[in-house]
Amino acid sequence: MNAKRRISLTTLFILSISIILLFGCQAEESKSTSTDSSAEKTETETETSSTNDNEYPIVIEHAFGEAVIEEKPERVATIQWANHDVALALGVVPVGFSAANYGVQDDSGLLPWTAEKLEKLGVEDPNVYQDTDGLDFEAISDSNPDVILASYSGITQEDYDILSEIAPVVAYQTSPWITTWREQVIYNSTGMGMKEEGEQLISDTENLIKEKVSEYPEIQGKTVAFANFSADDLSTVHVYTPVDPRGAFLIELGMEYPESIKNEITDPSSFSLTLSAENADILNDADILIGYGDESLYKSVKEDPLLGKIPAIERGSVVFIGNNTPLAASGNPNPLAIAYTIDEYLELIGGAIEKIDD
Repeated sequence: MNAKRRISLTTLFILSISIILLFGCQAEESKSTSTDSSAEKTETETETSSTNDNEYPIVIEHAFGEAVIEEKPERVATIQWANHDVALALGVVPVGFSAANYGVQDDSGLLPWTAEKLEKLGVEDPNVYQDTDGLDFEAISDSNPDVILASYSGITQEDYDILSEIAPVVAYQTSPWITTWREQVIYNSTGMGMKEEGEQLISDTENLIKEKVSEYPEIQGKTVAFANFSADDLSTVHVYTPVDPRGAFLIELGMEYPESIKNEITDPSSFSLTLSAENADILNDADILIGYGDESLYKSVKEDPLLGKIPAIERGSVVFIGNNTPLAASGNPNPLAIAYTIDEYLELIGGAIEKIDD
């Protein structure tokens, strides 16, 4: 009996000590957790921000099939127009990107907003593919990318097949050269494993546009057409449709295409419409016209017996953007280009609107 009692008391004593120690450890652990919770939360939020809780593989469907991204790309390459600007806007320097073939004022192959962003990121010697006459597949391969961004491009099936041998390719969704700036950001950022950051970039750019447009309330509801005239051949006019990024951006600024133009568009995926001068009267309902050119081109168009009768041409409510200039290049917008040129663009549009009632 006494032996059993001694064992029971001993066991009870050990159990009591264990419970005290256990609660002490839990209290200390709770204190430690409370003290470090802010640091842990910050670390977790940072990790989530950079990975967006992506589950790999990421699969992006596009016009040629699908891009399968097995893990977050460390080496991002971009080809053709503006895709590199999306990567740069997200703070990622591509291992290689195509030289700009329009609007560049020197031999750098860089538009000014691209050069400005590279400077901010501390990049002095970017790897620029000299592929304005065709994709330089060897240079692209040599840059050893994990993914190739081409959501805004005109690549062919053959181009895609060759590029796919190098790395997964994020191509355009349906047709070449009609990807909007938002779509560029969404598909390219997703291909980079940075979809959440891409969504934030879209939001920031939308807020910038809204802020800038608010300074020009007269723009809202005006009818517009992005129309190209050529002094060498005034028998035709090329009109960019609302599905083209140039037309889509004008709508985003608060303007709209006249029904007379939209009714002429038979292919909803086409980015342009060609009119004969005899049918140019469908432009009559446009309050303003925007196109590439200069004062001499405007003079030629105004003196033309057919084109000169278009009301916007007669009254001068036109915006002719200097050909092969940065502003002309920004007509195909992306977040960097928008931020760099929107003030100049809105000022020109506002000036054209002032002439409607002159």
